[in-house]
Amino acid sequence: MAAELKQPIKRVGMVIGIREEKIETYKALHADDHPGVRDLLAKYHIHNFSIFLHKLDDGRYYEFAYYEYTGTDYEADMAALATEPRNREWLSLCDPMQVPLAGETTWAVMERVYYNP
Repeated sequence: MAAELKQPIKRVGMVIGIREEKIETYKALHADDHPGVRDLLAKYHIHNFSIFLHKLDDGRYYEFAYYEYTGTDYEADMAALATEPRNREWLSLCDPMQVPLAGETTWAVMERVYYNP
């Protein structure tokens, strides 16, 4: 029996600003007891999704997000997720609370420079 080839995990880090006056609302939407779109993320092979918040020296708040993609066709899964009505509704709630970095229209994907397996 040939060894099964395992697809490597795609690790994604992203950053975006958030409007200070919207932080508590954003936190409530992402609370552990709020279902949000967790099931849709899993459906499209997104796991270990975490969002962190920090105020930087410029006085603004930023979110850092990290997730692992375990599927085999990232582009197709992201395109399919983007068409899900509940995901579109979720983004319509969250997007106005966020402030993309200069030159971006949404979360900026970060370069991964280190990983410790």
